[in-house]
Amino acid sequence: MIRLEQYEEVQAQSTLVILSDKKTKLDKSLGEDIITYHKKFQKSEDKFDFLKGINGYTFFVKSDQKAEELRVIGAKIIAQLSKETKSVTLIGSGADQLLIAEGMILASYQFIKYFKDADKKKLNLESICLSKDVSAKKLAELSDTAKAVFWARDRVNEPVSHLNASQLAEAISELGNEAGMTVQVLEKTQIESLKMGGLLAVNKGSIDQPTFTIVEYKPEKAINKKPIVLVGKGVVYDTGGLSLKPTPGSMDVMKSDMAGAACMAGTIYLAALQKLKLHIIALIPATDNRPGLNAYAPGDVITMYDGTTVEVLNTDAEGRMILADALAYSNKFKPELVIDAATLTGAALRAIGTKASVIMGNADDKVFDQLEKAGNEVHERTVRFPFWDDYATEIKSSIADLKNLGGPNAGMITAGKFLEHFVKSPYIHMDIAGPAWLDAKEDYKGQGGTGAGIRLLFNFLKKYK
Repeated sequence: MIRLEQYEEVQAQSTLVILSDKKTKLDKSLGEDIITYHKKFQKSEDKFDFLKGINGYTFFVKSDQKAEELRVIGAKIIAQLSKETKSVTLIGSGADQLLIAEGMILASYQFIKYFKDADKKKLNLESICLSKDVSAKKLAELSDTAKAVFWARDRVNEPVSHLNASQLAEAISELGNEAGMTVQVLEKTQIESLKMGGLLAVNKGSIDQPTFTIVEYKPEKAINKKPIVLVGKGVVYDTGGLSLKPTPGSMDVMKSDMAGAACMAGTIYLAALQKLKLHIIALIPATDNRPGLNAYAPGDVITMYDGTTVEVLNTDAEGRMILADALAYSNKFKPELVIDAATLTGAALRAIGTKASVIMGNADDKVFDQLEKAGNEVHERTVRFPFWDDYATEIKSSIADLKNLGGPNAGMITAGKFLEHFVKSPYIHMDIAGPAWLDAKEDYKGQGGTGAGIRLLFNFLKKYK
């Protein structure tokens, strides 16, 4: 990963990014060509421009822009760097430098390991240098954030041929060891002893074992007496089961159906790296969903971890089945807040597209306000949907306590109401089906897995009251 460094003097061979306003004056040591072009840029209406010289590009950025505009410009700079560029130096105000650097480092992500010529495709940039106006603490936070987001993107982009539930649990365990967290991985026999009927039902069609991973970060002098529990959907591949999905634009990208698990594992990892004074627990139920010979079927009645019986109407509504067991399990910790993240419904994607996450729940409005503000600050926006009890009538079954599918409308809300049944603490449900995966490259979010939710949740937890 690209290093973030502080500099005292601008290195001669480094590509420059100059942030300026109309009053900015450049040091003469930068050279006459750069100074002359900079004066022209100051007078123009352009927000971003570049000068191509003998040693490559020099980039010019107007500093009077919104935070997200600067991040996006950072991504544009990465796209235009020459193959030979090893170092980029940012000149300008510290806050603006940090935003440009954020866009650059997030845009530098590559998933190229399966190309025969991966070495030739690899970005050669080694360092982004910022002035001492940017504190070492801020640099470390951005570097750790990129590590967590890249880890999540790698997991989401990894095909199921190389990432089954056990391999996901192993990867999370490695994170825990690195960041000093406690990790416990429950395998099938232990899951059976706990009677997690939802997770076991979804796993019935698979030849691979399910896992249930418990990650705990508990610092000394945590500000919360009761933990915050994060729950992430870990369906490592979703065929839909017997309610089989179509392939184009659906099953062909369902390696991404564990993006919620990647989000929550990445979030608690980042919290631990940054030593937040919060007691946090992450729960990751994981399996694939396949139409094997013993697969669960529409019409089945499943007894969940908490004893609730669920009539299965559609085996492709599997995410809520495994999340329900995890949410019910969270009750043993008596948490002050439970948040889940899942690529749960196509309804969420159809409602608001890829630009935001759908959120809902029964937590206090102040908590939702904090979450929304945290998301806006990092441009991982949220749209809060209603959570009225009227919707709960749509998941009542005539033969069991609940059914796993509501009516044809408001599918993201009825899914949320299904999950709420299993939680006894204040609860927020995040449906990240839209932003978790992008079919085409989009600025610093890239193509494929985006790591959606990590920057949002970390910013929320960092400021949690």
